[in-house]
Amino acid sequence: MKITHLLLLFILLTGCSAPQTEDNQSNEKAPFMWENATVYFLLADRFNNADSTNDMNFGRKQDGAPLRSFMGGDIKGITQKIKEGYFNDLGVNAIWINPMVEQIHGSVDEGTGKSYGFHGYWAKDWTTLDPNFGTMDELAELVKTAHENGIRIVLDVVMNHTGPVTEQDPIWKGWVRTDPNCTYQDWESTVKCTLVDNLPDILTESEEEVELPQHLLDKWEKEGRLEKELAELDEFFERTGYPRAPKYYLIKWITDYIREFGVDGFRVDTVKHTEAGIWGELYAEALKALRKWKGENPEEKLDDLDFYMVGEIYNYSIYDGLEFTYDGDTAINFFDEGFHSLINFCLKWELKEKHPDEIFTKYSEILNQGELKNKSVLNYLSSHDDGNPYDADRNEVYNTANYLLLTPGAAQIYYGDETARLLNAEAEGDAKLRSFMNWDELGANSKREGYSIQEIHKHWQILGQFRKKHPSVGAGIHQKISDDPYSFVRTLENENYNDAIYVVMEENIKDIEAPAIFKEGQEVRNHYTSEKSIVKDGRIKFKEDSRLLLLEGM
Repeated sequence: MKITHLLLLFILLTGCSAPQTEDNQSNEKAPFMWENATVYFLLADRFNNADSTNDMNFGRKQDGAPLRSFMGGDIKGITQKIKEGYFNDLGVNAIWINPMVEQIHGSVDEGTGKSYGFHGYWAKDWTTLDPNFGTMDELAELVKTAHENGIRIVLDVVMNHTGPVTEQDPIWKGWVRTDPNCTYQDWESTVKCTLVDNLPDILTESEEEVELPQHLLDKWEKEGRLEKELAELDEFFERTGYPRAPKYYLIKWITDYIREFGVDGFRVDTVKHTEAGIWGELYAEALKALRKWKGENPEEKLDDLDFYMVGEIYNYSIYDGLEFTYDGDTAINFFDEGFHSLINFCLKWELKEKHPDEIFTKYSEILNQGELKNKSVLNYLSSHDDGNPYDADRNEVYNTANYLLLTPGAAQIYYGDETARLLNAEAEGDAKLRSFMNWDELGANSKREGYSIQEIHKHWQILGQFRKKHPSVGAGIHQKISDDPYSFVRTLENENYNDAIYVVMEENIKDIEAPAIFKEGQEVRNHYTSEKSIVKDGRIKFKEDSRLLLLEGM
């Protein structure tokens, strides 16, 4: 049977005392689980510009190659969209934001044209934010607003490298290596090396004490915060007993964002390029920091969950299980080093080759009965540095939403997936993937072949809301019911909450046999249209056309 881009989704909420909610409203009684999280990943500079006064700083110019200069998006822009309900309408319960620490002031050309650090991965100073993104007060407001709206904040962090060296950005003398370049032949040539030319690799393996770079001390003094920063470092090293080695400075600076703002998690960049033990040390300090913050700010915390870390291990697959094997013979269990989840790089390839049930079944087995039980993966179909997204031309927009949001595991929406933002912009390299968010197309309801932007956006909202309301979608056990039409159930049972969904992947069905989880005479409702029906003679019938049937037991 051919799987179409239209989906019939039957959902039953069983064993839960929470009342049903209105259409496109989240079920507040459904417990949040990172295993079922819907994470929205955005680049702050490319998402929403709410403050044009901070668009250019440090003498930067709009002279980069296409899509390689700063474009104006900022922290205020993210906060604005939270307040407008954009993320809640989409069913998002966590926002992952690119690194926002101060970036190099200059520019470099890595072979794809002159580029500035708009993406956040070229740090100059970990102790403060880049003014192009915003201020510390604005970050505090962002986290507070997110928490008030039931949304968690995950910050992207980098410990592998500093930003490139330019005339304005000196090398971190004594802190980094500048050669050799990585060849990825084995563990050593993946870790003790630079990813590319002029991207200094921090000596994270070192336990030897090192002085702070003079350029950083001079910077702090000029900004009037030298004494404060040094005093905080003294307190940190006295408390922890760590030597003043590069990695421990970084751990202090990075976890300050938890201590001060109560951020909920980290997405960790370039995990496999750094000694694994550092991540356990980072997590231990992050865990203490969040527990302390929650204890001191009980009115602002969302829950009592501990700190969350998800790692980027390039080319990690859910089928690798607990251990990632480097080229050569070194295998490392990064889940033992503080990570709750790893980004799963293989979903986009599998969907081009396999029937969805083959994927859904195997993922569910691995996550619920296999090696990754009580762990998780973060699935994605497009991202900021993956040059082979699932649907760059946005011709399969309904498939993209259906497959991403219905695959077992957590889901990562890349900004603009939900509005069919094109991933083949006129630029070189990964800049193709990083155009500004297409708010104008959404507002104008621009038309594409076979759909409009507002239509696909609404589709994402409905699926996202149901995923948020039903933890069994990402965290439940998958069971195929039928091949024709292809259908399955997901069930989640624990001592506090039971949830079950029934999915039939076929177009325009108005008469369907009721699965065993529906009782004879039970009222059900299609949340897509609000149409209600009664299970009669083992069947459920509807009158209205509906792109998706979303049925809940009433």
